[in-house]
Amino acid sequence: MTNTSDLPTPVQDPELTDFMLRLRKKNTDSTAHKKTVDSYSKYWDADHSEEALKDTDKTVAERRQNSDKLTNHFYDLVTDFYEYGWGTSFHFARMFRDSSFAQCISRHEDYLALKLQLKAGQKCLDVGCGVGGPLREIAKFSGAHITGLNNNEYQVKRCHYLAKKFGLSELCDAVKGDFENMPFADNSFDAAYAIEACCHARHLENPYGQVFRVLKPGGYFACYEWLTTDRYDENNLEQKKIIHGVEEGDAISKMYTIPQTIAVLKQLGFEVIEYADLADPDGPMQDAQEPWYTPLKGTYSLELEQLYRWRMNPLGRVMTTSMVSLLETLRLAPPGTTKVSRLLNLAADSLVKAGEQHLFTPMFFFLVRKPLNA
Repeated sequence: MTNTSDLPTPVQDPELTDFMLRLRKKNTDSTAHKKTVDSYSKYWDADHSEEALKDTDKTVAERRQNSDKLTNHFYDLVTDFYEYGWGTSFHFARMFRDSSFAQCISRHEDYLALKLQLKAGQKCLDVGCGVGGPLREIAKFSGAHITGLNNNEYQVKRCHYLAKKFGLSELCDAVKGDFENMPFADNSFDAAYAIEACCHARHLENPYGQVFRVLKPGGYFACYEWLTTDRYDENNLEQKKIIHGVEEGDAISKMYTIPQTIAVLKQLGFEVIEYADLADPDGPMQDAQEPWYTPLKGTYSLELEQLYRWRMNPLGRVMTTSMVSLLETLRLAPPGTTKVSRLLNLAADSLVKAGEQHLFTPMFFFLVRKPLNA
């Protein structure tokens, strides 16, 4: 296995917005990009035969041991694709039928602010903040000061750039650091949240334990977590292949189950206030929603909202892969770009299959509190 700590970082400019210009920037050091692609792939290649997939304990242990490097390389490769195809909020949402995609994404973020009871003057931590889409929305919605924590330098720089661009620098900050070893003092924050981020950890108790440490006594922690459901049977090879596709396409060493997650929170000392799988097809308000994976599965019409989503659906993803393949052939995009696009297609296809069978949820919501006497 390549020592990923010795690999050069792909060349990136946090102030570039156009997808083509960002690919062109990476192409100024094509070797660094190709080595990063190859390094990421090597963590997964050994699992690709049906026989190997039956027992992945060894490769899971290796991925967990190197999860920080694995995740860092992944986001160096995919951040530009995510922003191009999805936006600056890298998460799913409940897709209410009377709402646009953008409205659903914002509502999903605002829901956490409401549950946390955030208000002006408070300090809140965003654990694994991406490029800061949720961070900026929650700051606008609540008036609280939000500090994002992210171990990917490129994304941290994007956070700073976008906060300044939209005039939110006074309420929004981003710090480079490991969420399994947070660079903050004990009892520093009034509240904290994580959106589809802690699934990248070696073990969930690590970031959750750090959140417990940095929260003030009585502080709330709200989260949307990626977890397998009770419909998932790891001994069913077809199901395991689907979940493995989600994990490979999203840099997750191995997903936890819902009961494991609740047990971890209780073991750490959190008071569990409430929890629910917001993606449960038998849950409340399902008649008012399309499935959460609808943008990836695609619905085809001439409605403006569906045209807005074209890059997310299967046809749009094929077009994107064809485009970057041509650019790579013409040496206008760095080597490995097409492989990255195909990796994201694997993720999307696997997410849809997992969602249709409800083997997995990207929005297991929980609200917990650090005891007042902690």
